[in-house]
Amino acid sequence: MNSQNFQAKTMLSKRIIPCLDIKNGRTVKGVHFQDLKDAGDPVALAAQYAEQGADELVFLDITATEDARETMASLVLEVSKAIDIPFTVGGGIRSVSDVEKLLKNGADKISINSSAVRNPALIDELAQAFGSQCVVVAIDAKQINSLWKVHLVGGKVPTELDLFEWAQEAADRGAGELLFTSMDHDGSKQGYALESLAHLSEQLHIPIIASGGAGVPKHFLDAFTLGKADAVLAASVFHFGEIPIPNLKMYLATQGIAIRK
Repeated sequence: MNSQNFQAKTMLSKRIIPCLDIKNGRTVKGVHFQDLKDAGDPVALAAQYAEQGADELVFLDITATEDARETMASLVLEVSKAIDIPFTVGGGIRSVSDVEKLLKNGADKISINSSAVRNPALIDELAQAFGSQCVVVAIDAKQINSLWKVHLVGGKVPTELDLFEWAQEAADRGAGELLFTSMDHDGSKQGYALESLAHLSEQLHIPIIASGGAGVPKHFLDAFTLGKADAVLAASVFHFGEIPIPNLKMYLATQGIAIRK
């Protein structure tokens, strides 16, 4: 990416995005994608986060792909009635018609992961049908022998696909944003995968959302500065009240980060 594009990308306001992983209609959260614990009602949490000043929300139906079923459109409709901020929905999306249902029920963007790897042309189809701004490609990756390898089906199925090569292809095919989750950092509360985040942000012309590892406010700051992320996503620190969103935004503003009010 040329320096002019990178400069334009970094001047945009940074976003704070709570992520709600959904299983059996409830919000859950684990560590390294395992040992899931209940974190509350997704609609109530969504309304709470919107009121607290979250910029966007992400809802991931984490067992839809594994169960070979569609994302819960009824839940999307409930959420759309409860909040007034943009939200992204993912899990089990395999076709244009799947996306049509979710957008009709109020979703602003959709996220595809396993289905995009299995059928990369799906990215092109969705970008052409709904616009790139609607298409988020999520990538779950883990370091194996020092190489970042893409994993599918909620992190359960390893592939030989390289994180950076797949990210480039996704962007070239029309993804509007990339959501990168480090499985090694997920739920660890030890900070984000900063070096890889920075690599992705410098490599690609589209916004990068950092996911996996938030534990304290400085981790968000590091993701924006050292990791050069455009948005930072977190779950447990918000779900269990460890970092209130208003406090986080105040902290980031004092550190010179352009934050939406």
